[in-house]
Amino acid sequence: MQDRKLTWLESLRAYGHPRVVSMLFLGFSAGLPFLLVFSTLSAWLRDAEVDRTTIGFFSWVGIMFSIKVFWSPVVDSRALPWLSRWLGQRRSWMLLAQVGIMLALIGMALTDPRSELELLARLAVLVAFCSATQDICIDAYRIESAGSELQATMAASYIFGYRLAMLVAGAGAFYIADWYDWETAYLAMAGFMLVGVVCTLTVSEPDVQIDSGTRKLEGRLIHWAERLPSIPVVMPRARLEWFLAAVVAPFVEFFQRNGVYALVILFFIAVFRISDITMGVMANPFYLDLGFEKSEIASVAKIFGFFMTIAGSIIGGVLVSHFGLFRPLILGAVMVASTNLLFAWMAGQEKDLAMLAAVISADNLSGGISNVVFIAYLSSLTNKHYTATQYALFSSLMTLPGKFIGGFSGIMVDGYGYESFFVYAAVLGIPAVLLAIYMMWRDNKPNTQV
Repeated sequence: MQDRKLTWLESLRAYGHPRVVSMLFLGFSAGLPFLLVFSTLSAWLRDAEVDRTTIGFFSWVGIMFSIKVFWSPVVDSRALPWLSRWLGQRRSWMLLAQVGIMLALIGMALTDPRSELELLARLAVLVAFCSATQDICIDAYRIESAGSELQATMAASYIFGYRLAMLVAGAGAFYIADWYDWETAYLAMAGFMLVGVVCTLTVSEPDVQIDSGTRKLEGRLIHWAERLPSIPVVMPRARLEWFLAAVVAPFVEFFQRNGVYALVILFFIAVFRISDITMGVMANPFYLDLGFEKSEIASVAKIFGFFMTIAGSIIGGVLVSHFGLFRPLILGAVMVASTNLLFAWMAGQEKDLAMLAAVISADNLSGGISNVVFIAYLSSLTNKHYTATQYALFSSLMTLPGKFIGGFSGIMVDGYGYESFFVYAAVLGIPAVLLAIYMMWRDNKPNTQV
């Protein structure tokens, strides 16, 4: 992932680099909408006495983050009229997505979940769609705007901004809702999106050059397609060239580089986060049903959990630098699955704030470690010339199975209770552990190329 390791002094100075600082604000903009259509929205719905089965189905809104690969080639290569000439390819799409998030959040704030549940769902889908589009742009901007020696620092800055935004959208929204109401909370969150808008208007567009190998691959694809007699009739040449270069080439390059093993990699990506995503859908309803106040949840699960996540992120970075990718991947997968058993244990206990803090600490510490390690692994798989589309593929696969299975979490809780649900979520993490062990074994085999 890095051609040259920075010295300790260079590493510290790198955090003051303008590109690195910009990722803090862009990370904040990316992280803010996520909880507002996920666990924070679940709490609002439960507070409005929406049944848990419906809340579980609402988690499918997050599938938008998992299917963004389908429109990432458009964002990657198509210019927006006038806006792209003014801001450039990446920043124009970023700005459009950020404005869309703001407007949709305002719409959600003005919607009553008791009488306008369908409208609220549609607006939540719009927030998720615009947020996923913003993610495509920021991921590409992060990799394209700096050299390999700054990529680790860029990622660290992005993660800190993202987690800070989740603190605002989690604890901040809970505090505002407790003091005022959910309408005020979501209006405030819409206002916080101005952080991203201002940053987008301030930073400069990255300059990306396509190398000869990439052009040769795209040329071979176009030459092959033109030999098919029916193609020109179905698709004009200009559109065909765009489709092959923007949509087909990134996937061909990935499979060409990894061979059949690419299928194992994609399957591993798909199952790695199933356990924690499935559990996360019911986390806030679980806290509320145990009898905790919204302010207590904000203080312990959000603020205290935030610092444990940052600690886990730092530990994850140290583990990767000392042991490589695969040992920390195994550790992260084991920790994420096993901490669900702590929630199962807590489900059978009486309300206890200290117990909640302990379980939340373990969960967020493991989540911080696994998240940083997994991002490092995904980054190592990406060809920088197809960054947006390939990274969208990986991040889509990373969340899609968990989002789909999580949609049934309310049915599971209503039918079997929280204790059985959390055990079930822990079991879902076993395939990720086994695959991580296999991948480490394969990586250590002599003459094996990954």
